[in-house]
Amino acid sequence: MDFDYDYIIIGSGFGGSVSALRLSQKGYKVLVVEKGKWYQSKDFAKTNWNLPKWLWLPSLRFFGIMKLTVFRHVAILSGTGVGGGSLVYANTLPVPKTAFYKTGSWASLKDWETELKPYYAIAHKMLGAAENPELFDGDLALQKLAKERNISSQFEATKVAVYFGKPGVEVEDPYFGGKGPKRTGCTFCGGCMTGCRYDAKNTLDKNYLHLAQQEGAEILAEQEVIDVKPIENKEGSDGYHVQLQSSTKFFKTKKSLTANGVIFSGGVMGTVKLLLKLKKKGSLPLLSNKTGEEIRTNNETLISVSSLEKNINVSKGVAIGSILHTDENTHLEICRYSEGSGFWKLLHLPMSQGNTIFKRIGNTFVNMFKSPVRYFRTYWLNSWSKRTVILLFMQSVDSTINFKRGWLGNMVSKVGNGKPPSPDIPESAQLTKDYAKIINGNATAFSLETLAGIPSTAHILGGAVMGEDAEKGVIDRSNNVFGYKNMMVIDGSMISANPGVNPSLSITAIAEHAMDQVPEKSKIHAGFEKE
Repeated sequence: MDFDYDYIIIGSGFGGSVSALRLSQKGYKVLVVEKGKWYQSKDFAKTNWNLPKWLWLPSLRFFGIMKLTVFRHVAILSGTGVGGGSLVYANTLPVPKTAFYKTGSWASLKDWETELKPYYAIAHKMLGAAENPELFDGDLALQKLAKERNISSQFEATKVAVYFGKPGVEVEDPYFGGKGPKRTGCTFCGGCMTGCRYDAKNTLDKNYLHLAQQEGAEILAEQEVIDVKPIENKEGSDGYHVQLQSSTKFFKTKKSLTANGVIFSGGVMGTVKLLLKLKKKGSLPLLSNKTGEEIRTNNETLISVSSLEKNINVSKGVAIGSILHTDENTHLEICRYSEGSGFWKLLHLPMSQGNTIFKRIGNTFVNMFKSPVRYFRTYWLNSWSKRTVILLFMQSVDSTINFKRGWLGNMVSKVGNGKPPSPDIPESAQLTKDYAKIINGNATAFSLETLAGIPSTAHILGGAVMGEDAEKGVIDRSNNVFGYKNMMVIDGSMISANPGVNPSLSITAIAEHAMDQVPEKSKIHAGFEKE
């Protein structure tokens, strides 16, 4: 059959971008479909008060780069737009500890730590990883915390996907021998998570996707895939029909395309939701019953600490400039927004822990009653982002939830293996208390943590995990979907254990590994002719 494309890639995040470049280089005709908008640097919001350019809420006609989704067991932050999560993430590229490779459903499939080592190196190079060269107030306070705990050796500047160079100075492509776009040296403004307006952040549209287009790949923005089904053979060996519809227009226009292969790369919030829908409606009935299971949250908490010291400015720096490894399973990072980005304070209440809503709300009022002046200053007198850091606490300890398809066609969360995600983590609470003391700060948390005990995560993973067969996973060790031909999952939903650190580098490395298993198109055609 004469297909429209050899591969249609659903999503343009880390997995989709890697796939687009490597498949194009191997001679395949590739289309990348992205639900979000195509932002240029000048288009990003100056602060997160500009909700239409920062948040993705189509019902309100907000088509920004960050999406917030709330479930019973977790509130999830994810990215939307050409470049996926790279537009809104904090640039941080750590390599996980050994435990990541030896736990979860993928552990027995390969010696992953050895297997992936060269691919991590490729990912570092492609993403322009560099060590953060300068520490600012928020980082220095974390360094002091490490010293007080006698673990100074466990504090380090992060490796980040940022071009530093000379601040504010534009140069020709410094990464790909002139094939990439011009770049500008980082100004340490702290605006990475609202979208870099200065061409310093190495987002995917400036490396993988940029190079993929030069190889012939096409990118179709503001379109959402709503159906994928085999053309003839139920296993997809005759190709697939892929139906799209507009994601930003008020009137939803639809179109249908054909492809020999399909790659799901929409992240957990895109891929898992779509796979569950396609299995339920009968478009892809052979999908494993494990679809939607073994969702991991990286065991995270996100707690803000607002300093009352007037001489502190924690908004300066890259979004995450330092990391502290408090033990082999636990990591703490300092996150920041640029000065003026104070939207989050509207959704924060004083941090309060407890196993019931009554205890949490009671503790909140007690905290506010004990220190009314301090909290008044925190919420009303302080410049929120200038005085506030977000403590990103992560653990590699394993626990999972499951996503299922609800009665209304939406996804709902269920408890999986181990303890369900919780904001009540004693190590996190103590680290927050110690850090707050150093900067003379008050701790606040997302209101859902206080009101409903729902933790937050920016790193949702799993739902289409690797396994030996369809009873133990959704994909094999090369990312091929069990039950179907020329179908892969390459994004955060393939991650089969808690990395305990920011996962973007690992997604990129595993995507590079998966693409290395795909033969060049010319070799496939040569094989057909030989037969």
